[in-house]
Amino acid sequence: MSKSEIKFGTDGWRGVIARDFTFENINLVSLATGKQFLEDLSINKNVKNLVFVGYDRRFLGKEFAERVSAVLSHQGLNVHLYSQDVPTPMVSFDVKNNNAVGGIVITASHNPPQFSGFKIKQPSGCSASKDYTDKIEKRLLALQTTSLYEQANTATINPSKDYLDFIKQTIDIEKLKSTNDTIIVDPMHGTGGTYIERFLSGGKLKIKTIRADIDVTFGGINPEPMMPQLLPLSNEVIKNKALIGLATDGDADRVGAIDEIGEYINTHKILAILLYYLVEKKRLSGGVVVTFSQSVLVKTMAKKYGLKLYEVPIGFKHIADLMIKNDILIGGEEANGIGCKLHFMPERDGIFNSLLLLEAITSIGLKPSQLIDKLHNEFGAFYYDRSDVHIPSSERGKEFVENIKRNPPKDLNGMKIKEVQTLDGTKLILDDESWLLFRASGTEPLLRIYSECRSKTMVSEMLKTGEILFRDSLKCNVK
Repeated sequence: MSKSEIKFGTDGWRGVIARDFTFENINLVSLATGKQFLEDLSINKNVKNLVFVGYDRRFLGKEFAERVSAVLSHQGLNVHLYSQDVPTPMVSFDVKNNNAVGGIVITASHNPPQFSGFKIKQPSGCSASKDYTDKIEKRLLALQTTSLYEQANTATINPSKDYLDFIKQTIDIEKLKSTNDTIIVDPMHGTGGTYIERFLSGGKLKIKTIRADIDVTFGGINPEPMMPQLLPLSNEVIKNKALIGLATDGDADRVGAIDEIGEYINTHKILAILLYYLVEKKRLSGGVVVTFSQSVLVKTMAKKYGLKLYEVPIGFKHIADLMIKNDILIGGEEANGIGCKLHFMPERDGIFNSLLLLEAITSIGLKPSQLIDKLHNEFGAFYYDRSDVHIPSSERGKEFVENIKRNPPKDLNGMKIKEVQTLDGTKLILDDESWLLFRASGTEPLLRIYSECRSKTMVSEMLKTGEILFRDSLKCNVK
């Protein structure tokens, strides 16, 4: 892999371990990032010469983080390296809480086990903006070969007590512990580990954690908290007659959930539940941010509540940017990332949001499926799903998305297309507000096909139609 091929996507640079994600390339990216941090320090006198470096549980995560620390410290930066794997939100919190110039997390988040990644955190605690990573990519091109530093003059620190104390002060932990329910927690072998169980132990609430042990293969799945990866969690919820199952992804910045009957609660519904709770129970206000693939349900709720609605491209950093600049109550992306004004930072946090979701459900006093039915009855029923199609390259996916934008079909499954939107990908909207979205992934060679319709059957049929359109385009190209 050449320097010109090291590209930052929706949240960091990611690559296959030992092929793209190598110590040599880590050296280069760390050197370029360190140079940018040093420039930031010379311009912004309000931030400290302090960089937090964390890592997840993937293969060689600790060793990659040590290499990052070595390169940064040799440039004169004051580096704090965690003594063990930690959740990405913990690094984000420490960066902002300590007024640091930045942070680095070695993680590929929810991507397959063979991937690793390099996330950059800015002083606000949120992920680096595109403008910022563009600067680092330019610095990369100007670099010559560098020495592979073996020793790092860094401080080794324990997981952040400040982060844990913040959660205890913001979520009513004692009230949650006093409820006579059972919950199942699933960190999917990721850095979420037993944090949620430790928060909630010691009361009437019964907690069982599954898949908390370290497994660099994540049990052979992508550590993304959605179906079918959450089948083990669903089975445990049913087996234990639990109130809810709570899941976090590989680096614990995303949240997933299973209701009391074993059904997956997608991010659209989680966002709707949290919005309902924050407005109806907490009496909070502010804007609502959704990404291009988010639900009509949340948009309908925002309109009814009289809250300003923002729609942004896919990627949580677009939500974070608005949270920094405006009064935002809550924002969410389809891929299990949610942030709200109760949090200290404008960033996703799977552990915090798991606890907030549990607080919302117990405070409202309905089982999860009952609460979702209530929202559907009050605001309208919408059903959502996503299909990921593996493709030879991201470029092939981008070509297809562009072709659909230029030459959209006249109808989908006999229903007329009333509008084509292109904020991020190509979105075909039908008369009844149902939609089908095509988008090339920014981190993997995948074509993502999203759909939301008025029934589960319609969603399934719409996704099949989307896949057929793509497969037919491949046949045309072969000819």
